[in-house]
Amino acid sequence: MSMKPSNNIWIRRQQCPCGDWKCYIKYEGDDQSSVNSQLVKSETTASSSSSSEAVFTPYVGQIFKSDDDAFEYYSNFARKNGFSIRKARSTESQNLGVYRRDFVCYRSGFNQPRKKANVEHPRDRKSVRCGCDAKLYLSKEIIDNVTQWYVSQFSNVHNHELLEDDQVRLLPAYRKIQEADQERILLLSKAGFPVNRIVKVLELEKGVQPGQLPFIEKDVRNFVRTCKKTVQENDALLSEKRENDMMELVEACKAMVERDPDFLYDCTTDENGKVENIAWTFGDSVRAYTVFGDVVTFDTTYRSITYGLLLGVWFGIDSHGKAIFFGSVLLQEENSHSFAWALQTFVRFMRGRRPQTILTDIDSGLRDAIARELPNTKHVISTSHILSKLSSWFSLPLGSQYADFKADFDMLCHLESVEDFEHQWNLLVARFGLVPDKHIALLFSYRASWPLSYIRSYFLAHMLTAEFSQSLDSFLKRILSAHTCLQVFFEQVGIAANLQNQPRVEMQSMHIKTCMPIEEHARSILTPYAFNVLQHEIVLSMEYATTEMANGSYLVRHYKKMDGEYLVIWIPDGEQIHCSCKEFEHSGMLCRHSLRVLVVKNYFELPEKYCLHRWRLESSLVPMDDQHAQSSSDECTQAFHSLAATLLTESLISKERFNYVHRELTGLLEHVRNMPVIDEFALNIAANNVSES
Repeated sequence: MSMKPSNNIWIRRQQCPCGDWKCYIKYEGDDQSSVNSQLVKSETTASSSSSSEAVFTPYVGQIFKSDDDAFEYYSNFARKNGFSIRKARSTESQNLGVYRRDFVCYRSGFNQPRKKANVEHPRDRKSVRCGCDAKLYLSKEIIDNVTQWYVSQFSNVHNHELLEDDQVRLLPAYRKIQEADQERILLLSKAGFPVNRIVKVLELEKGVQPGQLPFIEKDVRNFVRTCKKTVQENDALLSEKRENDMMELVEACKAMVERDPDFLYDCTTDENGKVENIAWTFGDSVRAYTVFGDVVTFDTTYRSITYGLLLGVWFGIDSHGKAIFFGSVLLQEENSHSFAWALQTFVRFMRGRRPQTILTDIDSGLRDAIARELPNTKHVISTSHILSKLSSWFSLPLGSQYADFKADFDMLCHLESVEDFEHQWNLLVARFGLVPDKHIALLFSYRASWPLSYIRSYFLAHMLTAEFSQSLDSFLKRILSAHTCLQVFFEQVGIAANLQNQPRVEMQSMHIKTCMPIEEHARSILTPYAFNVLQHEIVLSMEYATTEMANGSYLVRHYKKMDGEYLVIWIPDGEQIHCSCKEFEHSGMLCRHSLRVLVVKNYFELPEKYCLHRWRLESSLVPMDDQHAQSSSDECTQAFHSLAATLLTESLISKERFNYVHRELTGLLEHVRNMPVIDEFALNIAANNVSES
């Protein structure tokens, strides 16, 4: 089958997890993560920026690159001066094509009398046209094979009153219903809301005064009427199109199996044999899952406008803290049955191995499916998904108090004690008067899955960090373009998931900071990402004091009491160490408290069991730079540290010396910054020069 290109816009799911069909989500940060919102925002930004720029009065001889640029310029000028414009006559020839454009005031000319229908009471509408002579005429010229348009005539003399800004926005030319508002209007219309009620709902949701929307009730009525007619005409065509495109996607999967035997896919069909759901994964993803499948995130935040399909993508986190693709699925329905099929298929793809932990968005159907299909897997709801919904839920009812509420809510997310969380939660709800709020009740019913105090013992391998979220968003942006048919989307997923296309990992930022043997050992076995995380804990461990208890355990506290008190249990048999902060159980890396006790116990290397394979150098699935560059870098670092220390000592002897050294070093730094970067062998050459001198 041949695939015909088609438009398919992916948007964030707007249905609220509270289950109320009248409630919807407007995500914070959609300008970064939602492709559709990017389009809406770009349109809004473009119009607002163009209207905010200084627009001078057009003049005869003014040059434009195109007639569209001239129309936009004149339109902005008109809006600022209380009128609107329209396109009038255009003149063309065989050689030049269109070579003249006439733009006039919206009240230019006179309406021609219409032939009245043979009715008893014909409608006689009053025309706004009054023969206004305001105009801008363009002519095209070609100079040195470059086409340009110049203003040949311009008049700004009006024979009618110009409008104030609050009135000019209501002219038909400036009344626009943005795409996000169109979706909301259609949803409310399908729910049976009359047009006047839809307008009131939009005013309340946007927090504007009555009559201050960028469109009026008449525009909403016309839009609903047009859409209903279009939907009735296109429903059958759209259904056929979706069926054909899904079949072509299945054919693409079959073709991929022939090229790559490790590729896996599965699909379901309805009673008429039409494809309902489809899932697929790649050989690289299955192999990666054997190493990094201990924790996965199932992202279901996007759906297709064109086909109404829900997109689900499984990700893991690799040894470098980056998102790694495990599989994807397209579902017709957002219910427990569909999610159960998706989970069953994913586990089958991954040869029956289930993850320790799965991260998702809030969804009751998905929660039920996970409880049924993955009974031994810990279910965590990502706090980033919750925080992105707060504005939609609480900004309007709380008003000026919303900023304080969000700050307190963020603090609640990071409390370590369950008792503290529930106590502070009750205070928060009472303080802001949110006891009857349905979203507060929803969050509290899910509390076992999202606050740190409840999930601190669940293994998450740094999946809740901002860096991982950025990596995941970056992957989604690569596969979700504004206009993507299903087969192109399938190809984009394959390219992004291919490990051979991943960037090479640089061995950088792995310099020793403490000269402790345990740090040197960690650097020799961990990836740069894991080492930097553990090194931070090693450095901070030096600020903690230990007190040995009678049973061989230790109380560990900060020397300035900037942190709480933690109990570290040491069991000599099997070299077991357990901290009450549960950092190792949470991330797979030892905490500063445990590291401090290991140093007290004269450990010069990390115990084998506390160096998880997923964080080791040998677990890396992408190429890494030669470690020889790292040793060369260390030699350079030591040489510069020694030289800098000597220079500092000598310069502090007198103020004259210090001023001289400071002045020369400033100039030297500027000179070095302007030097060209040579190549990857620079460190080796520098190291050799240092050793020779």
